[in-house]
Amino acid sequence: MKQLAFFSLVLLTFPLKGISQNKNVNNTIVQLYGVVMTADSLRGIPAVAITIRDQNRGTLSNDQGVFSIVVNKGDIIDFSTVGFKSKSIPIPKNLEGNRYSVIQLLVTDTVYLPATIIRARPSREQFERDFVNTNVPADNIEIARQNTLTAQSRILIQSTPRDGGEVTNIALRNHARSTYYSGQLRPQAIFSPLAWSEFIQAWKRGDFKSKK
Repeated sequence: MKQLAFFSLVLLTFPLKGISQNKNVNNTIVQLYGVVMTADSLRGIPAVAITIRDQNRGTLSNDQGVFSIVVNKGDIIDFSTVGFKSKSIPIPKNLEGNRYSVIQLLVTDTVYLPATIIRARPSREQFERDFVNTNVPADNIEIARQNTLTAQSRILIQSTPRDGGEVTNIALRNHARSTYYSGQLRPQAIFSPLAWSEFIQAWKRGDFKSKK
């Protein structure tokens, strides 16, 4: 008899607890509805995004600016659309009932763009003149080709000072050459066809002309 009374009490307690929780949830839910209008002309704004902050849900206003969405008490509602400044409103936590209506006014957001100057299209003669006289910058291939020219390489060799590694290599080669011919006569470059060829090329280039 006691066990039956205990189980009956448990069965009665669970439905009451579930009903109590449902009442608490229903008390926090609010049906938010209203209209979004322009602040200067009171005209309904279509396609306004009405979103609940920090939540991935929301709605859009219709062609007359009317909207409706289910929210919770204490939520912050954001209104945003192109061409108007965004606006936010809070849902009162101590709201009595489950309905809340608003008439939200949005102010026009003015954006100043840089000035654009429109000129008449040039004539054929002007276009041909400007096209011919336009200085087209060289691309990487053209710059590389100019840097590898023989004359340019010679100028770079003469004007660029040698670094420490080059000076050391020259000194070592001269020392090795002097050691190689130690105790004997050096070969004379006057009998070398290669030396004569280099001399003639240098003479044609004008390397032996006096520089003032």
